[in-house]
Amino acid sequence: MVSATTARTTLYSLVKLAEEEGRTTVITKHRVRVLLAPLDRLPAARRADAFPAHVLSAAQRDLGDLITRAARGEPQVLLRNITPVAVLLPAAPTSRALSSDMVARPGVAPAGGAVNSQGPQDRSSAPRRLATLGETSVLSGSLVGGAMFGLPGLDAATGGLQPGRLTLVAAAPNVGGSLLGLAAARRTALAECRAVLYAASGPNRDDIFRRIISAETGGDYPRLKQGRLTEHEQQVARQLVQAGNELYIDDGSNLTAEDIAATAPEVSSLALVVVDRLQAAASPRLPLSGEGLPHASQVLATLARSLQVPVLAVVDSDDPALLALLDADVVVMLTATDAPDRVHVAVTERDVGTIGSAYLRPDLLHARFLDADVAPLDAAPSPEGAASWQVGGGTAALELAEAALPYTSGQHRGVPAALTHGLAAWRTAVAGGDQETLKEILPSLLRAAATVTQWPNTHEGHRLTAALRLYGPPGSAPTAPDAPAVAGAPADHAPADSGQDQDEGEVAENEERPDGELAPGDEEEEPEGAVFPALRILKDAVKKSKMHPIPVIRLDERDSGPWPLISEDMDGEPRWIHPDVTSTRVAHIRANGRRVRRDQLDVPDSFGEGTLCLIDRNGSYPSACSGVPLAPNKLLHTGPLDAYDKTRAGIYLIDIPAWPRTDMPHPLGRLIDRPDQHGHVWVTTPHIKQLQRLHRDGHLDAPATIHDSWTGKYNESLFKPFYEAARKTRAELVQTGGAPYKTYKTRLSIALRLLWPKREAQNSPFWRPDWRMSMVAEASVRHWTMAFKAVQEGHTLLALRNVDAAIFWTPPNTPPATYRIGTGFGEVKAKFIQPGHIIPEGED
Repeated sequence: MVSATTARTTLYSLVKLAEEEGRTTVITKHRVRVLLAPLDRLPAARRADAFPAHVLSAAQRDLGDLITRAARGEPQVLLRNITPVAVLLPAAPTSRALSSDMVARPGVAPAGGAVNSQGPQDRSSAPRRLATLGETSVLSGSLVGGAMFGLPGLDAATGGLQPGRLTLVAAAPNVGGSLLGLAAARRTALAECRAVLYAASGPNRDDIFRRIISAETGGDYPRLKQGRLTEHEQQVARQLVQAGNELYIDDGSNLTAEDIAATAPEVSSLALVVVDRLQAAASPRLPLSGEGLPHASQVLATLARSLQVPVLAVVDSDDPALLALLDADVVVMLTATDAPDRVHVAVTERDVGTIGSAYLRPDLLHARFLDADVAPLDAAPSPEGAASWQVGGGTAALELAEAALPYTSGQHRGVPAALTHGLAAWRTAVAGGDQETLKEILPSLLRAAATVTQWPNTHEGHRLTAALRLYGPPGSAPTAPDAPAVAGAPADHAPADSGQDQDEGEVAENEERPDGELAPGDEEEEPEGAVFPALRILKDAVKKSKMHPIPVIRLDERDSGPWPLISEDMDGEPRWIHPDVTSTRVAHIRANGRRVRRDQLDVPDSFGEGTLCLIDRNGSYPSACSGVPLAPNKLLHTGPLDAYDKTRAGIYLIDIPAWPRTDMPHPLGRLIDRPDQHGHVWVTTPHIKQLQRLHRDGHLDAPATIHDSWTGKYNESLFKPFYEAARKTRAELVQTGGAPYKTYKTRLSIALRLLWPKREAQNSPFWRPDWRMSMVAEASVRHWTMAFKAVQEGHTLLALRNVDAAIFWTPPNTPPATYRIGTGFGEVKAKFIQPGHIIPEGED
């Protein structure tokens, strides 16, 4: 929006923007507003003598007068020599000069001029625009410019919120109609990053923000109204502030429909207007109430048609007599049912009638609606009923998924890593409605919960305990029978481990501590004469780098920028079983009496004769340190990229590329199981480089599309001194073994874990989650690449897991030649067993 004075001095530039980019500029003169618009907004302006026309030099001189005339409803055409290039139009959408038939949709060429409409009309009005079927968006196969509620059942029933239409959400005051308006706003502004005007006639901006936090985190809305936010909710609130630049809230007093219509054109790239709410009962302080509703609906309907955006208005009544007076294209009627966890939705369209229906589950405690299950539960399931389909139905499964979020997101600690991974798998299955997977996950999830001796004494801990108790006592051994776990599901693995169960006190170089946690004092440097002063070596490597690295990100910077985007899911470790192979997890008692679970693979006869060859890579993590691509300094926001820049490293938001092969897992591993709502994932530089190589070699059809990025100057030698020292020490100790070798492995694991300590109280010399995840991703990429080379040589891969474990189908005592057998870094150990036998792991 520019003033008339500014517009006069920049008129030629503004006209060029309208002509070449289709941009519309709002020009203000005192209390008057007009649009400097491309000709597509008024195709009739292309016709000679249809409207007053002015060459640009004269228009610049007389711009003030032209603005006044255009504001009165008299379009003013601007010419370059004798060619029309732009037009001045009134900004008020209710003006007769901007009737819906005259305004062309952005990006659509005119259908061939205009003709005068029939019937009595003002002689000064413009010819009305006609369109052909070719200008419709029906054949595009998508909702062009529309919006969605983000509730699949409701979106299917409504077909989404269509541009140019006024949709009413009608519900009695206690049913929660406003929450559907908020759902559409959240989906459009926060998930799709498109502009939303939220006109709040009832709630104020603080109410709206609290409802968004409650819906996004599952926090109790009444508690949030009291200003009591958990640490996780505060972090989400800060992230929403960062991401909420596309949600424009107007909660001013005396809000009228005309105010909304006047404000909407000023919002750049507007995608949705939400009006919350139209109040049936008259109120002197609310213009959008009582007898004024029919007129307000007419203004809002005209706004939708003139700007070609969807307008969603919530009315707090389901009275058919009132709804019949309102000028709505679509009515979404919410009606409470006898079941407290079901609300019926009926969708009717003007001139058509009922076009769809759905059921929603009200979750008013968390200020939102959810899709209703096909058959909601009347009571929470018990452990005895865990094997039935209801294990994943109703509110119990959803409550457990939401109670798990603070722990699976890394915001809270205090539960074992095996339980955290099991909860993450539970959340994924609930989100996908995968009942079979939920049945398989539940037994192992309850067993992991039974190992917890003391639950976190926090609000989040109490909620998680209560949610687990719906399925059985979380502090005692579950009675549910053993069930096969999902093949490759992370619930059966400690974080970033090798899939191996070590003896008491044993820590492999490819894993962290068995519980995945750092202990107090781990950050202290090793004493002089230590077997392997890993932390001191790692600190010296960073300190002596000529890149002047930044080893610790300041506390006040960690809640913004790239840091909240980084998660442990970015490791890209595979959890893969060949689709023709049957994997069963069976109970196994080790020699020391410890009860563990082992894989049993059944190989089909079509694979021919052979044995299972178990490959175990040595020191995958320290080996990866020989060349980890990362940015030692700050990560700067470099946004979308046309192509990967080899001189920079960091994190990248990409599409998940199609992987056509079935004899190898996807190169992004488990990353493909956790896309965002757009199907994108954040990855580190090792995976970007891997995808580039696969495209170069013809294994991928296209390079990765980078939608966003945070990067810094590229370096891959930062950890190389640490790698060299670890390799040398291992060569000296691996043959003798014993306590010195165990100490070496423990200190090596601690040093690498300290790159990203999860507890603020951990006084680590590092806090660089991008370094940590780049190192883990590099190990994962190397593991995948070695397996792929073997497959390309003709070997059959049966399973690939973590950063070090692979199983091939080979002739007896014949490992794939692409691997080097030995005890050094990057070399492997090979074992052979017969099919159908339990696969030994670790020190078995």
